[in-house]
Amino acid sequence: MFAFLFTDLTLFLAHPLGWLFIAFNLWMLVDAFRREEWMWVAFIILFPLLNAVLYYFMVYRGAPSLPSRGFVLPGQHDRDRIAELEKQIQLLDKAHHHSELGDVYFEQSKFKEAEACYLRALERDPKDIDTRAHLGQCLLWLGRAAEARGYLEDVCVENPKHDYGNSLMALAEARAALGDSDGAIAVWEQVVTQHSHARARVQLAELLAAKGQADRARQLAGEVISEDKVAPEYQRKQEQPWVARAKKLVKVLR
Repeated sequence: MFAFLFTDLTLFLAHPLGWLFIAFNLWMLVDAFRREEWMWVAFIILFPLLNAVLYYFMVYRGAPSLPSRGFVLPGQHDRDRIAELEKQIQLLDKAHHHSELGDVYFEQSKFKEAEACYLRALERDPKDIDTRAHLGQCLLWLGRAAEARGYLEDVCVENPKHDYGNSLMALAEARAALGDSDGAIAVWEQVVTQHSHARARVQLAELLAAKGQADRARQLAGEVISEDKVAPEYQRKQEQPWVARAKKLVKVLR
């Protein structure tokens, strides 16, 4: 087998176009490294000729093809959206463009970049509730809970149901991070009366368990475990970490 591959490679290199194909593959491989397109790097290395050509048309030239059929190359949508928003910012410099760009960076876990975008958005529209809420959550991920709490408390006073309870949950997490367990419990209780988020019930159960309220904690954790068994598959994947924490808590409380 190895002899066959070696012979095949020797014949390929002896062909007048062989070295041209090699140069083209290296060109596409270097470009994929530069763009951090790691999936394409692997494909080009494993199946060079075909994937180098595909990469050239689908990524290097940015030609639309498969995405129109519902297939999007990893990272391509984000790059396109960032480029589009940066162009709009350059032309129009609107607050919502900066905020939307911050959301893209937030989803990529690039929290410092997201923070800078949100701050620029607030310079242009200080009252935008979505930007203030997302900045608060961003600061929480950056470990700056005290700053996050200020933004999130203002948002939740203005609209306690903002973002389907996500702003309230972030506020509870900010209070817990600052050692205010009673304040966090109060917010979690508010969330669980309005929503069925596993994230809320598990963290409330953990705080109640720490305060010796084992029965209520066990009840909340049990609800999360029971509902997971009949939840849609996409929801089960999203809430798997919280279900795992609920199961761990139930074992401890037995």
